[in-house]
Amino acid sequence: MSVEERLNDVLSRMRDAEDAANRPAGSVSLVAVSKTFDAYAIRPVIAAGQRIFGENRVQEAQGKWPELKAETADIELHLIGPLQSNKAADAVALFDVIETIDREKIARAVAAEITRQEKPVRLYVQVNTGLEPQKAGITPDDTGSFVTLCRETIGIPVEGLMCIPPADENPGPHFALLAKLAERCGLHKLSMGMSGDFDVAVQFGATSVRVGSAIFGTR
Repeated sequence: MSVEERLNDVLSRMRDAEDAANRPAGSVSLVAVSKTFDAYAIRPVIAAGQRIFGENRVQEAQGKWPELKAETADIELHLIGPLQSNKAADAVALFDVIETIDREKIARAVAAEITRQEKPVRLYVQVNTGLEPQKAGITPDDTGSFVTLCRETIGIPVEGLMCIPPADENPGPHFALLAKLAERCGLHKLSMGMSGDFDVAVQFGATSVRVGSAIFGTR
């Protein structure tokens, strides 16, 4: 299959999942995860109509996305990997959405750069639903207080939650937990689900899914 065919297959599966979950068509957006792929590999996906993309590393994204965004004005770029405070300025400058706010230091650094650069950036809090020590993310128990800190004390516009369930576990309970946490926090955006489980994520209320290999192929 060509990359265009793989993209259309993913979009068709998303629409089927929406229908199966009795959700309106188009209620879930696709974040095409282009990490490790160069501009040459990304351009056909843009040409096929995809406009929302995700990257894991600020430095890698800086090497390809300024040019790609200049070529196509309506690109929306998401940071979906861990952010270090010393990269906050670069991240705010390049990305439209940062999905991985998980520490007060990061939240304050991003807030300062949003103010300094006068650039609105949409923000998600990453939750470590599986309490995995090797993964970034706030704990489920601390999510409510951290969202309140971000919104009321630091003053950043958190709009949703993001999670990456443990690879060896059923993702459903993790997606259900994230949805419950978002409801408690009054948040309406849920970034959850990847190539192997995005249809399950749609059933549990995902508003965006992050799909890479099913579109771009094996890294």
